[in-house]
Amino acid sequence: MILITAPVHPRFLDQLQAKQLAFDYHPGITLDELYQKIPMATGLVVSTYPPINQDLIDQATSLSWIARLGSGMEHIDTQYAASKGIRCISSPEGNCKAVGEFTLGLVINLLRNQYKAMHEVREGQWVRESNRGEELFGKTIGIIGYGHTGQSFTTVLRSLGMRILVYDRFKSGFSDNQITEVPLSVIEEEAEIISFHIPMLPENRHMANRDFFKRLKKKPWMINTSRGEVIDTQSLIEALQAGYIRGAALDVLENESINTLTPEEQAWFDQLRADSRVLISPHIAGYTNESFYKLGQVLLEKLGLAE
Repeated sequence: MILITAPVHPRFLDQLQAKQLAFDYHPGITLDELYQKIPMATGLVVSTYPPINQDLIDQATSLSWIARLGSGMEHIDTQYAASKGIRCISSPEGNCKAVGEFTLGLVINLLRNQYKAMHEVREGQWVRESNRGEELFGKTIGIIGYGHTGQSFTTVLRSLGMRILVYDRFKSGFSDNQITEVPLSVIEEEAEIISFHIPMLPENRHMANRDFFKRLKKKPWMINTSRGEVIDTQSLIEALQAGYIRGAALDVLENESINTLTPEEQAWFDQLRADSRVLISPHIAGYTNESFYKLGQVLLEKLGLAE
């Protein structure tokens, strides 16, 4: 039995049925329910919830694979799963194009004051001069992380006449006539826009911290569509106040369960929401109708179950 704990496209379920595979479609499953069902599961499909830890894996006595809808495996103990003979796969290929396009939208929105101007019109104001923006052409953008989403973002940037600098801790040799592979220090010194596209590994937590912001030379705009914990929220707020950065667009936050924020986190959230230089969206960069289909299709192909 395949246990599916997150929403999937109907086509995914259709293909399981065509293969005559039994499944339990249970999006929104609670942790208690998962513990009850996991001993019977031979396959497990998850999104960002629930956490798949050692204790849960120990209960999964029939499990042969775990499939992640999307990218980022930080909530799955993949190493322990592998030690139990459980295969773990993800599907970043399914939504990377959506993330790349969305990130470009955030950049344009920031530089052209789109949200601010539209909000002013809703409030009955018709303001033009103070909303004069800046063009992307000729700007230097620094991309941190050159995995699926980083590469997708560079694809949409190629026709815009920008200077594209890319840093990746794990990859090298990818420079071409439009992309320049550089150390992180070059991005810190030369980028006018910085966009994060890295996974939530322990070494990436708070990569953008107080020292990072102080090293920035061009007062860049900051974009994050990767994981909230990549940026230290307190340091980001301090950087905005000190003028180390000109603005930020955040599709992710350190704590995205906004009903469970600590008093400190609530204060940060309120400060960011009140700042006209900051855009916040609810982790939707990869959410499109097309990616909804493709995420499941990629998993089926990797599992050898596609029609």
